[in-house]
Amino acid sequence: MTASPAKDRQTALREELHRRNPGEPEFHQAAREVLESLGPVFAARPEYAEPGLLERLCEPERQIIFRVPWQDDHGAVHVNRGFRVEFNSALGPYKGGLRFHPSVNLGVVKFLGFEQVFKNALTGLGIGGGKGGSDFDPRGRSDAEVMRFCQSFMTELHRHIGEHTDVPAGDIGVGTREIGYLFGQYRRITNRWESGVLTGKGLAWGGSAFRTQATGYGSVLFAAEMLSRRGEELAGLTAVVSGSGNVAVHTIEKLTASGAHPVTCSDSQGCVVDEKGIDVELLKHVKEVERGRVADYAQRRGSSARYVPGGSVWDVPADLAFPSATQNELDAPQALTLVRNGVRAVSEGANMPCTPEAVRVLQEAGVAFGPGKAANAGGVAVSALEMRQNSSRDAWTSARVENELTLIMGDIHRVCYETSERSGPGTRRRSRPARTRRRRRGRRGRG
Repeated sequence: MTASPAKDRQTALREELHRRNPGEPEFHQAAREVLESLGPVFAARPEYAEPGLLERLCEPERQIIFRVPWQDDHGAVHVNRGFRVEFNSALGPYKGGLRFHPSVNLGVVKFLGFEQVFKNALTGLGIGGGKGGSDFDPRGRSDAEVMRFCQSFMTELHRHIGEHTDVPAGDIGVGTREIGYLFGQYRRITNRWESGVLTGKGLAWGGSAFRTQATGYGSVLFAAEMLSRRGEELAGLTAVVSGSGNVAVHTIEKLTASGAHPVTCSDSQGCVVDEKGIDVELLKHVKEVERGRVADYAQRRGSSARYVPGGSVWDVPADLAFPSATQNELDAPQALTLVRNGVRAVSEGANMPCTPEAVRVLQEAGVAFGPGKAANAGGVAVSALEMRQNSSRDAWTSARVENELTLIMGDIHRVCYETSERSGPGTRRRSRPARTRRRRRGRRGRG
């Protein structure tokens, strides 16, 4: 049986992407997943592919790489590399975060920007997709060192961004502190108060009242929508959450508020299992105030919590799983472990945290699966709402923003569900009802 012209075209495009973008496995993976998902659509409507739509979709409109020299507290000069990939502006100004982490390279930024295009489109808020960052590591650096780095970074970046052009935000390693340093340098250079040029700002100077919580809360809201389609709810279910950054902390917070029982958190050195449920206020203090490790949380928490050096949260039996740390953190063997332990739904809080093989395992087992393009769109949705407030010089209450977020996440799930029903299994990111029994908190041990 011969392949269809659309299939041949996609195969040729994947080969061309590998040839033109060597050494970028994350970008190749993201593009492959999108092309495979779109296969049934282009097979049914081949005219969509004729104007080179796929080719244009996979090629960034602009890629910017620049040097970032800065001086540490001892007078030594360091040189990092900065990136901004402005991927697609068909729907509005480029929108996407900045990541400061040693793992950042062009391929990682391209993968994140590519994912952002589709995530932003799902919000329906008129924003394009982009991403940026640097291989700078803010961990262990003083406030003054982080400030000097951010000022040097913005000295180059400022010429490429603007509220009608490209609007960066935060990501891993970039929080309100870093956004403040970046915005201060932007004002110094441009002599303009353009609060809409960056999102994730502090409340006192144009930030949204709910931006910090948005990604984690949105991931939980998406999971609730998936369960609702099955006549189920979050209350009483046990959840495992990876990570201990902003997304993970607020995923835990929203799960607890919804009556679920989150029992894990993690960092690069290990994980914590807390049988009583994660104490989110203690975790916030350790991570956000002291900038400590999850091992410090376990030590403070007492006998209910145990720290597992090098451990994986995916080994802990649970009804729900929220990968909320980084890309490719959950592989096929770990997905099999989750399935054997009775997981019912997985909602991606991070960008592409599940490998393609893990996604396949989950879907074949009938686990409800929320991909990051949809499930973690809450952060950028509230960023777009922040842009709207900045444009009108308005300030919304936290309740209003949370209500808007709830409506947006509900709409995103509805669009995903209806599209999967209309387009068939090739595009489906929803799965058939799971055959595993429902498990409630307290019905099994957490050894």
